[in-house]
Amino acid sequence: MQLAAVALVLAQAAAPAAPEPAAPAPKPAPTGPVVALDVTQGRTAMGTITIALNQEKAPITVQNFLSYVRAGHYEGTIFHRVMANFMIQGGGFTPELGEEKPTRPPIRNEARNGLRNSRGTVAMARTNDPDSAASQFFVNLKDNHMLDFGIAGAGYAVFGTVVEGMDVVDRIAAVPITSRGPHQSVPQVAVVIRNVREVNAGAPVAAPKP
Repeated sequence: MQLAAVALVLAQAAAPAAPEPAAPAPKPAPTGPVVALDVTQGRTAMGTITIALNQEKAPITVQNFLSYVRAGHYEGTIFHRVMANFMIQGGGFTPELGEEKPTRPPIRNEARNGLRNSRGTVAMARTNDPDSAASQFFVNLKDNHMLDFGIAGAGYAVFGTVVEGMDVVDRIAAVPITSRGPHQSVPQVAVVIRNVREVNAGAPVAAPKP
C-alpha cells in the first residue's frame, strides 16, 4: 500500500501541469457612435452607462437618438419606469413628472432590422402605433425576445448595446419604486441622467428620411 501510494505521488509530480485556461478574447471596440450617460440618484452618483449605437442596422433610429443627444434633450431627464427583470425606461420626463419634454416628429419603426431585444440592448419606446417612437428609450434587463418584430406584432426597434455600465443598469433596476399619478413603477428617489456625451462619433451618419 505504501509503495503504491509513493508511486502515485511520483506519477502525479511527473505529470505535466494542466494548461492555464485561455483568457477570453477582448471585445472589439465599437466602430460606430458611442454615447455615455452619467446617472445620479439624489446626490449620489450611480455611474456611467456607455452605449454603442448600431448605425448600420438602425440608421433612422441612431440619427434620431443622436439628434436628441446633441440638442441636450436627455440631460435632466429621468428613468421614470423601472421594472425589475424586464427593463428600465427613460428619456422623456424630468423629475417633476409633469408634461413630457417637447420632442421631434416620431420616426419609422426599424424593428425589422434583425437586432433582438436581448439583455443589455437598447431599444426605442413607443405607443401602440408602431411608428410613434420619439425620444424615450429602454434598456433590456433580460432577453425580452417577445418584443422582437413578428413575435407579438410590429416589435420594438433595437439600436444599441450597453458596452460598459450594465452594473449601473442593474442597480437602477433594484431601486425602490412607487406610483405617481398615472405613472407606475417610478423610482421613489429620482434616477436622473445628469450628463450625456458622445464618446466616439463614429462614421458620419447621413440623415435618413423619417
